Amino acid sequence: MSALDVLDAVSLEELNDAAELLVRVDRKYVIPAAELDAVVTGIDALRVLEIDGRRESRYVSTYLDTVGLDSWTAAAHRRRRRWKVRTRAYADTGERWLEVKTRGPRGTTVKERLPHDGTEVTGPATEWVRDRLAAASVHDVDPSGLVATLDTGYRRTTLMLPADGGRATVDRDLRWVSGHGTAEVGDVLVVETKSGSHRRGPLDRRLWELGHRPVRISKYGTGLALLTPDLQRNRWHRVTSRHLADHLTLHEGVLA
Repeated sequence: MSALDVLDAVSLEELNDAAELLVRVDRKYVIPAAELDAVVTGIDALRVLEIDGRRESRYVSTYLDTVGLDSWTAAAHRRRRRWKVRTRAYADTGERWLEVKTRGPRGTTVKERLPHDGTEVTGPATEWVRDRLAAASVHDVDPSGLVATLDTGYRRTTLMLPADGGRATVDRDLRWVSGHGTAEVGDVLVVETKSGSHRRGPLDRRLWELGHRPVRISKYGTGLALLTPDLQRNRWHRVTSRHLADHLTLHEGVLA
């Protein structure tokens, strides 16, 4: 039994009421899976999302980009007007969304979403994506021309932090699929804290106590770089070479 199994549960409605955080400050950490219990047991009043008796959910996302990979390039070079468009399916329930993520003021992340079937931007969703990008001052992207460039899958556990500390996610068994092959990583977790301020929350402080520091990792940016030989690794080279390389399995891809 893991430390997550003995935490008190929180419902999705209660979690969203307390910490939906569609506009938020994100911090990401990559830690060995074996250290999760030590992280969790160091925080009082931590609660875990439970839906229909499940404390873990399977996520499948398809990232959409221009033919020239403008979304990936903007993130790789830390351009101010960064954006992502993806479809997300909750594999356990069949729920599907179209999501747009952009940069808000002071480095915040703004996520907006729309119920959506399929993995393409079509019909009314086209104008919705165009409007969301325009609101973030991204005007040179035609949503109707976006194409699927990368699929990701993983298992996620969601935590509600005490004392208005926001929420956190713990992702394991990451898998990426593109036209160049597949990549899988085991024995490591991606932990992401999400809060409404730039102050470090209780989970951030616990991770720092154990020697972990935030790292630059993007499921889209990292996955596409791993599986596309002619893309430079750029800002994700450190995390792929230091945190993921020893746990990575590539099929038909190149780890340079």
